[in-house]
Amino acid sequence: MNMLEIARRARAAALRMSSVSGEVKNRAILAIAEEIDGQKAQLEEANSRDVDEASKAGLATPLVKRLKLDGQKINDLTKGLRSLAQLEDPVGKTMLSIEMDHGLELYKVTCPIGVIGAIFESRPDALVQIATLCLKSGNAVILKGGAEAAKTNQFLAELIRETIKGFSEIPEDAVQLVETREDFTKLLKLDEYVSLLIPRGSSSLVKYIKENSKIPVLGHTEGVCHEYVDADADLDMALKICYDAKVQYPAVCNAMETLLVHKRIAEKFLPRMAQLYSEANVELRGDARTREILTNVKEATEEDWRTEYLDLILSIKVVDSLQEAIDHINHYGSHHTDGIITQNRENAKRFLNEVDSAVVLHNASTRFSDGYRFGLGAEVGISTEKIHARGPVGLEGLVTYKYIVTGSGQVVSTYIGKNAKPFTHRKLSKTWNP
Repeated sequence: MNMLEIARRARAAALRMSSVSGEVKNRAILAIAEEIDGQKAQLEEANSRDVDEASKAGLATPLVKRLKLDGQKINDLTKGLRSLAQLEDPVGKTMLSIEMDHGLELYKVTCPIGVIGAIFESRPDALVQIATLCLKSGNAVILKGGAEAAKTNQFLAELIRETIKGFSEIPEDAVQLVETREDFTKLLKLDEYVSLLIPRGSSSLVKYIKENSKIPVLGHTEGVCHEYVDADADLDMALKICYDAKVQYPAVCNAMETLLVHKRIAEKFLPRMAQLYSEANVELRGDARTREILTNVKEATEEDWRTEYLDLILSIKVVDSLQEAIDHINHYGSHHTDGIITQNRENAKRFLNEVDSAVVLHNASTRFSDGYRFGLGAEVGISTEKIHARGPVGLEGLVTYKYIVTGSGQVVSTYIGKNAKPFTHRKLSKTWNP
């Protein structure tokens, strides 16, 4: 099937999906979770072949880690699907209701966006998350995964399509997978059919898509994330948070890549922190003041401050003030996730207000920046854009709205001219009920 036909089918499916009930969508998502549980062994076997081939081909270690879909990841995946099914249906929610005049009512109601084009690299679990979020929000989705995960993606896409066949209300073409670079390039040109592109991958991927498509893009770029240890930090708390932010799972976008430390506590804090990192085999790179305290640390370059390592590597900078920390993050960061560790509420407030990132934290690890942990069920990505969704994007980022007007024979001429009838514009407490 050519790309144009795939897009046409997706568009037709999207129009049908907009009226599928929340109950049916939830049953379909739960059925997908059951199928994944039931075919776990086959899924792990398909994934192991992808991992073996990627390792032999020399794929970077962080990407191989992201590619692997083992027992725990699969359990987390199905747990997330069951959580997603429990969430409120995002479609058909009344955002505003007004009586324009007696018998003439206006409703602002959420509705699906349409056809989503989702492009992602390495992580095959993203396929399931994105596909089910689109199902729940009433959208059709065209998925394009990385070649390194081809066998796993094929297995999962077929499993989802076979499962939704059991629900007559849901069109099978609501979920489609394309696999070639040629298909991907053609997809970018189909703005007549595709409503939104969601890339999950490198900043170069996002940049390429934005430069080569008229379709709106919800960009998920690199996670150059920071923790700033303030002069008024609880150092035991800071040790725990900074260890977790770097070491717990370094191959993901919400892992810390740069540690900023106030000069007043640097000599007390850094040796203790470095010892913990040494035990976890973290390679440290520091500025001149850091290397005066930690003499065996490599020199950090200008490029290090901008780098998403996705590995056990960390750059460290000693700063003179809260303002310097904020300025560094806003200059070098990727507007993804950044945190402050401090007992000073005024400093925390300034940091949270002035750091221009999608997620900002006070006394917590950057690893909390996640759709599932935020109660979104799952996420299609973490957007570093400001329009139309930001941070972990769940169901609310996959719907838009329409205005619905119901009347009883009113015409505009009644409200125009010398003897025009005035509008009442009275707020209503009721919701749209078709």
